[in-house]
Amino acid sequence: MNRFRGWIGEKKTAFYLWLSLRKKSYYKVHNIILPSENGTTQIDHLIISIYGLFIVETKNKKGWIFGSKEQASWTQSIYGRNYSFQNPLRQTYRQRKILSAFLDVKESKIQTVVYFTGNCIFKTSMPDNVIKSNLGRYIKQFRNQILEIDEVNQIISAVQKHLQESSLSSKDHLRSLRKRHSSNTICPKCGSNLIERTAKQGPYAGRKFLGCEKFPKCQFTKNG
Repeated sequence: MNRFRGWIGEKKTAFYLWLSLRKKSYYKVHNIILPSENGTTQIDHLIISIYGLFIVETKNKKGWIFGSKEQASWTQSIYGRNYSFQNPLRQTYRQRKILSAFLDVKESKIQTVVYFTGNCIFKTSMPDNVIKSNLGRYIKQFRNQILEIDEVNQIISAVQKHLQESSLSSKDHLRSLRKRHSSNTICPKCGSNLIERTAKQGPYAGRKFLGCEKFPKCQFTKNG
């Protein structure tokens, strides 16, 4: 059911992007799976333009949404029941890094957006790139040209070539996802090493846990 709801949300977003962004100025790709040294990543929507590249992560959820940039999990509250889901900003963080390496494009030229398509209400303050309306308007606010036409065409060609030649499927991505999150040596968020740390304060002071070596830039942790 969740996968079907996600599929519906992605289709709604693709249609809205088709309506709101001109084909002449914005090249759009939907559901692209990219390889990396640390498993695969799946990008719901990728927009390529002279104004940069835009990664759109779609979330089709109803009810109240609670979350912050720092939290590992966000909460959906609906009909008096709470459900946790991964902080989508962590997903786009990884997507951005892999896309940058795959296309040899600086991360500074890639923008990420988390777009909620369901009838939801944000009950906590969200970062500017977490939105639930006006996706096209958000993307079109970036008006400074940062890529030359030739660069855009090269990127589009590289993406098209990958789509034609890649045999990666959604099942492959799910297998990669399970393997990555079960690892006790590699950070599933950024691909750096996990190292053993000790909580220095709070209710878990003295307890061992695994944390990314790139902390504080990457704040992934898991129980040791």
